[in-house]
Amino acid sequence: MTTYKEIRGTNIEAVASDPSNPVEGQVWYNTTTNVVKGLKVNPGSWATVNSMNTARYALGSAGTKTSALAFGGAAPPDSALTESYNGTNWTEVNDLNTAQPREGTGASNTAALAFGGNTALTEKWNGTNWTEVNNLNASRYGIGTAGTNTAALGFGGDSGSQTAATELWNGTNWTEVNDLNTARRYLSGSGTQTAALGFGGREPSSASNKTELWNGTNWTAVNNLNQARSALGGAGTQTSALTFGGLLPPVSALTESWNGTNWTTLNSLNTAREGLGAAGTNNTSALAFSGNVPPVTTATEEWNAGPSTITFDVS
Repeated sequence: MTTYKEIRGTNIEAVASDPSNPVEGQVWYNTTTNVVKGLKVNPGSWATVNSMNTARYALGSAGTKTSALAFGGAAPPDSALTESYNGTNWTEVNDLNTAQPREGTGASNTAALAFGGNTALTEKWNGTNWTEVNNLNASRYGIGTAGTNTAALGFGGDSGSQTAATELWNGTNWTEVNDLNTARRYLSGSGTQTAALGFGGREPSSASNKTELWNGTNWTAVNNLNQARSALGGAGTQTSALTFGGLLPPVSALTESWNGTNWTTLNSLNTAREGLGAAGTNNTSALAFSGNVPPVTTATEEWNAGPSTITFDVS
């Protein structure tokens, strides 16, 4: 009979406390609790949680899985509504100054930036109110976003036709910087103002699978998405990103995870949709909300992945 050591290359250790940094498949016996434990890695799955109050699509979004903000969008008609998520429930808070589809970015439900849509307008959220600040240099919609409400990046979009334009927000003004390599609209993004990832979108005649990496100065083409799609959700960083949903057509529930080099297809959303809101810090923790199925939905889903300790039943 093959032993555990022959399979895994290690003995089952007897330890007084659980290891601080176990590896996948490691098994140990905890002599304090008198149980056998092991580490498994969940590749990721979506769980349906409490819904938003108002259904819409093409909405702006910001924050994390437990501290998210949704604003603007088309219900239809165009909406100025803002909702804040605390990890359990959505609460309506103060509206945008201008009702319209929006793009946005931000670190949490207390600090966000809304910009673009059908205008060049920019609004800043302080946790209580929206304040109009300096506009984008060019009016456009379907923009990819990254960063915070004081250091943001907006790229691509449509200003009469697909654009590759990139603008940088320093907390006061927008400045045009180097363009994307491929012009497109309805793309998504993740990361920061100086280290971002742009992916998907729509080129003139079809959905795009292109991915580009921003180093603070230039965009570089890197490995493509497995499935081309536009109006997709995006969350995470430049090296640990997640994208979900979108339009092929038809609407998609696909989820892909980025590890800094390649995209991997994982478990799909429970509700396929496009033009959805997205929040999250990496490819193991994200939130998907609202969007167009059709019809427009209030559905919210949480993404959970990563390592977890399990206890073996030895009774």
